[in-house]
Amino acid sequence: MTTARELGFVTCTACAKVWPGGTPRCECCGHRLQSRHPNNLQVVWAFWLTGLLCYIPANMYPMLVTSTLVGTDSSTIIGGAVAIAQHGDLAIAAIVLIASVVIPVAKFIAIAHLALSVKRGSRQSEHGRQHLYEVVEFIGRWSMIDVFVVAILSALVQLSVVASIHPGPAALTFALSVVFTMLAARSFDTRLIWDSIGPESSET
Repeated sequence: MTTARELGFVTCTACAKVWPGGTPRCECCGHRLQSRHPNNLQVVWAFWLTGLLCYIPANMYPMLVTSTLVGTDSSTIIGGAVAIAQHGDLAIAAIVLIASVVIPVAKFIAIAHLALSVKRGSRQSEHGRQHLYEVVEFIGRWSMIDVFVVAILSALVQLSVVASIHPGPAALTFALSVVFTMLAARSFDTRLIWDSIGPESSET
């Protein structure tokens, strides 16, 4: 299978327009053209590791702090989901766990798999890895659901001395974790996946 790189062409990663090799910038969108981004995997791993380091305290510290006349109550992501389930709202608890635990962990695993497969190879086909990347990109926009819920509750449930809800320390670290994992996914050059089918080895 012949690739565009072997034929002397370069693809714009912004608008997907193909240009002859050596063209400095895309004439459609003005994006800088590069056959392969230098140190691409190092950038991906840097964002990935930063996101992982932010995700750890996001699960250890309170996501939501509720103050009432009785006292102050705080709960972590998992603790809040368990409390919701104990009140009988199993569907809502499941949504919280999926959006806050399952999806972020799956994204970490998927991005790491894609980055490792470029260097070490993979039994998964190139098309399969490309589809995996597209799924990671698609679900990235839904990763902030916890932060949105906290922001909405903080804005709506402000009843002066009766009750108030404030974001906990985990809200910031969780948001940072989502941002850095999205940057890791966006930084990954999917063209590296297809280098394995050509005579040239994948280079970063």
